[in-house]
Amino acid sequence: MNPILKVTSADYIRNYVLRLSFNDGATKLVDFWPLAQKGVCKKLQNMDYFRQFRLDPFSVDWSNEIGFAPEYLYEIGTPASVKKW
Repeated sequence: MNPILKVTSADYIRNYVLRLSFNDGATKLVDFWPLAQKGVCKKLQNMDYFRQFRLDPFSVDWSNEIGFAPEYLYEIGTPASVKKW
C-alpha cells in the first residue's frame, strides 16, 4: 500500500517558484506562474500574497483559499537536482 503523498516543507526560491519536499523523499521545484493565470488563482500574481503560503496537513495553501493536491504538484514539479532554475 502506498502512503498518502504529502508536502513536508516548502521554501520560496524566486519569482513564483517554490521548492517542495515530499514525504517520499523527493524534492521538486514548482513554478506557480502558469497556474496563476486563471480564476481565483490569479490572486497568486500578487507577490506579497504569493509569499504568504503555508503548509496545511497535506500541501501548500494560501489563506485557505487556494490549494493544490500534492499529487498534482509532484507531477508538475521539476526535480530539484535539475539545473532548470
